[in-house]
Amino acid sequence: MPYARLTDRAVLLLNGEDVGSFLQNLVTADMVSIPGDLARPSALLTPQGKILFDFLVSKAAAGYRIECARSLRDALAKRLALYKLRAKLTIEPGDEPVFAVWDLDEPPSGLFADARFGGAPVYRAYGEVRDCGEEASQDDFRAVRIGSGVAEVDTDFAASEMFPHDVLLDQNGGVSFKKGCYVGQEVVSRMQHRGTARRRLMLATGERHLTEGANVTSGEATIGTLLAATGGTGLVVVRTDKFASGLANGLPIAVDGVPVTLTIPAWAGYTLPAGVPAPGDGEVA
Repeated sequence: MPYARLTDRAVLLLNGEDVGSFLQNLVTADMVSIPGDLARPSALLTPQGKILFDFLVSKAAAGYRIECARSLRDALAKRLALYKLRAKLTIEPGDEPVFAVWDLDEPPSGLFADARFGGAPVYRAYGEVRDCGEEASQDDFRAVRIGSGVAEVDTDFAASEMFPHDVLLDQNGGVSFKKGCYVGQEVVSRMQHRGTARRRLMLATGERHLTEGANVTSGEATIGTLLAATGGTGLVVVRTDKFASGLANGLPIAVDGVPVTLTIPAWAGYTLPAGVPAPGDGEVA
């Protein structure tokens, strides 16, 4: 039952009577339905529908808490302020440290379930941790995150580079397709309803070290990129049509020459095109 302080993560606190509607009309996830014990993934998009900032949102005493990459907190605060106009709310940095907690059978009160992990026992704590086992390192949690198929902007991929579908925000509650408009909503909704998302995040497993930023190949063709890795496990974003075609034709999959198997994260519900069975939940391709 380990926990780790995440020094590369930081918090913004949004308070005020208009904060709920402000966020609901701006970011991808549904704010209204967030339970008090959940940290829900969400994103602020460009008008073209690509991820500018991603973050976890949870309820706080007088509003909402947004947890994001520390390197992007100031930029996110400035961007939110641009949309504030006459809304009655405040946007302030929080000084509470961020902790990840995982593998708890019965979590103590005060933790927030990290919804990016599809119901697995992974939590967030803010300010302090109690009764959460032994302290681990930030790298230990990074291995858990990568091994679970969870990617983060600025850490694993650059801002304005990925659509929400690319990194599976449509699979973990990070995008609502039922609420009203938000920035970039038209593009994301069209991708969802027309089924035009061609790139997807998958897990790569190899017998040797995998090099971040390397190409993923199917035979001689490049089909994607390795975003992040720890040892022989990594996160890749691939063209699923090209991957499925290579899979059907028995072509080897490799990252910078290292043979790998690709799997769909167990919590994700997407399938490969062209009738190819979706590898995942222990199945390999």
